[in-house]
Amino acid sequence: MPQAVPQLRAVLIALAVVAAGVTPANAAPTVPTGTSPAITVERGRSQPVFSYADAVREHVYVESGADSDADGRPDRIRVDIIRPRESGPRLKVPVIIDESPYYDNAGRGNEGERKVYDAAGNITKFPLFYDNYFVPRGYAVLNVDMNGTTRSDGCPDGGGRADVLGGKAVVDWLNGRAVARREDGTPVAADWTTGKSGMIGKSYDGTLANAVAATGVRGLETIVPISAISSWYRYQRSNGVVYNYDYMSWLASYVDTDPDAKCAAARARMDAEDGDATGDYNPFWAERDYLAGSLADVSKVRASVFAVHTVNDLNVRPDNFSTWWRALAARNVPRKIWVGQYQHVDPFDFAGRRDVWVDTLHQWFDHWLLGVDNGVMRRPRADVQVGVDRWITQRDWPEPLSLKVPFHPAADGSLGLVPARRGQTASFTDLRQSEETMVADVGTGAPGRVAFTTGSLPLDLRLSGTPVVDLRVALDRPTSNLTALLVDFGEDTRVDWRRGQGVSTLPEESCHGESTAADDACYRKVATNLATRPLEIVARGWIDVQNRDSLSAPTPLPPGTYGRVRWETLPQEYTFKKGHRLGFVIAGTDATYSSESPTGAVVTVDLARSKVVLPLAIGALHIGDVPKELGPWRGPGRVTLPVPEPNFS
Repeated sequence: MPQAVPQLRAVLIALAVVAAGVTPANAAPTVPTGTSPAITVERGRSQPVFSYADAVREHVYVESGADSDADGRPDRIRVDIIRPRESGPRLKVPVIIDESPYYDNAGRGNEGERKVYDAAGNITKFPLFYDNYFVPRGYAVLNVDMNGTTRSDGCPDGGGRADVLGGKAVVDWLNGRAVARREDGTPVAADWTTGKSGMIGKSYDGTLANAVAATGVRGLETIVPISAISSWYRYQRSNGVVYNYDYMSWLASYVDTDPDAKCAAARARMDAEDGDATGDYNPFWAERDYLAGSLADVSKVRASVFAVHTVNDLNVRPDNFSTWWRALAARNVPRKIWVGQYQHVDPFDFAGRRDVWVDTLHQWFDHWLLGVDNGVMRRPRADVQVGVDRWITQRDWPEPLSLKVPFHPAADGSLGLVPARRGQTASFTDLRQSEETMVADVGTGAPGRVAFTTGSLPLDLRLSGTPVVDLRVALDRPTSNLTALLVDFGEDTRVDWRRGQGVSTLPEESCHGESTAADDACYRKVATNLATRPLEIVARGWIDVQNRDSLSAPTPLPPGTYGRVRWETLPQEYTFKKGHRLGFVIAGTDATYSSESPTGAVVTVDLARSKVVLPLAIGALHIGDVPKELGPWRGPGRVTLPVPEPNFS
C-alpha cells in the first residue's frame, strides 16, 4: 500500500496539469499541433512558447464593494491585462496580479518604472519583469491600480476596507463573482482564465496581497508578499510609541495624484480616527490588521505564502513579517521564506541572487498555479543571508535549533549570563536623543541612557529571531518611553543598508523574459553597499510604559512603584563575531525613528530582575563563553549612522 501513494500522487498531478491546459513534455498537446501552442512544461518549469509581442493587451474596470469617495457609485478598479493571444475559452490560463498604488507616482522597482499607455488607453509598458517573463510561459499578468490611484476610482484608504475590497473584487471577477466593464460600459467576463491567481508585490503591493489573502477569498491560490505590512499599527507604532504623526493621511495624499479636494474628506477622517494623540490600538487600526483584525484575519488565509523580507528594513519594519510568519506557521499554511540583510529591497535586487530569485519564483508559481510537481515544496523552507555575500538554507526561520539565552545587566556595566545581585539598580532620564548619541562612549556615564557590555567574545554568536526585553522599572512620573538597543561593538565591514537601501545600481543589465520596443525585459544589476564601522545597532525596540499590559487600554505606572515591562524588539539575523562585544543599551525617547516627545521621567531599572533574552543558534552556552571585562572598557565615540532615505519603489 505505501508504494502506491507516489503513483496516486503522480496521477493526481497529471490530471491537474491537463485540467489547467498544460502540456507536460511527455504528453500530447491539448490543442492540435500547428494550430496554437499549449502551456508546455519541461524539467519542472513552464516553457516560453507564446509570443510576448503578439499578446493581448487590454483593460477593464472591476466594480468594488466599496464607495470610498462617497459619490454614490461603487469604486471602479482599473485592471490592465496582458495575456497570451491564444488564451480564451479553449486555453484558460492562470493569473499573476501586482496591485499597486504606485504606478503613476513612485513607480515600481529599482528603476522606478511607471505604466505607459497607447492612444487607446491600453498599456504598452508594464512595470517590472513579470509580464515579459511569465506571459510567454502561459500566464496572464494583471497590473491593478489600487482604489483612488492612477486610473482607478475612489480614495486611498491606508490599507483599510476600500483598499482590501478593491483587490478582492479582482479575484472575484476572475472567478465569475464580480462585475467588470470595458471603457464603454460593456460587461466583460474573464473567460480566458482558470480562475487560479497569485498576488505578488513589494511594500504596499505586497501588503495588499497579505490583506486580500486574509479575507479568505477563493481563487487566490498563492501570494508573494515582499517587504509587506501585516499590521498597519505595527507599521506606524511600537507598543504605543508613534513613529510618524498624521502619516496615514500623508501616504494617502502621496499615492493619489488627483486634485487634493477629491479625497480631502477621506484624509481628514483618517486624521480624526488614527489616535495619534495616544498611540493606542483602536478600531481604525483593527480594520488595518491582517493578523486578527475586524476585516481580515490570518485564520482565513487559504493561499500558500512565499514571504520575503529584510531584517534591516526600517520602512516596513521586520516585525511585520516575523509576526505574520509565526501566525502562518501556527496554522500550518504552506509557506516559504527569504530573509535578507538589506533595507527596503526587492529580492530581484539582492546582489548576486537575481537568477536564483527568478527561477525560484518561476517554480513557485508553476507549482501553485499550474500544478507542476517540481519539488519546490520539498526543498528547505528558508533562504537566509548570514553575511555580506553568504546565504544558507535551513528548514525554517528563525533557526529551529536556536536557544533562548537570558543576558543580565549589572551595576558595573557588565552584561553576562549571571543575574545581578539583589538591590542593584541603574537610572536614566527619558530624553529625546538620537541612536548615535545612545550608543556613543559606552562605558562612560550619560544622563539619557544606561549601557552594558560583555567582554571580548571567545566565539561567534549567531542571533536568529526576535530578542525579548524584560525589565522591572520604577518611574517618577506615570509613564515613559523606553528604547532598547542591542549593539555589536567591533570594527567590521558590514552590509551598508543605511545607504541606497544597501545596494548600488550598476551600468550592466540582465534580461529576464521577452521584450518589445516599448517594454524590454532588461534591468540594471546591483552591487551590495559596504561600510566599515566600529559598531552596528543590531536590534531595536520601543514601548510606552503605560502600554506594557495592553495596546488599547493604557495603564499608567504609579510613580515610585516597580512594574514589569516586557516587549519584543524587531527581529534580526546577525552574527556577533569572535573578538567583538555584545552591548545592551536602555534609553528613553528615540529621536531617530520616532516623532514622540520625551516625558522627562526618571527611570530606575531593577537590574537583578531585568534581562534581555536572545535567540542564539547554538546548542549550549556556558558562563565562560560570555566573559566579563577585566577592567574599564570604553566604546567608540560618536559614530555617524546615516538614516536610510525613504523608498517606496
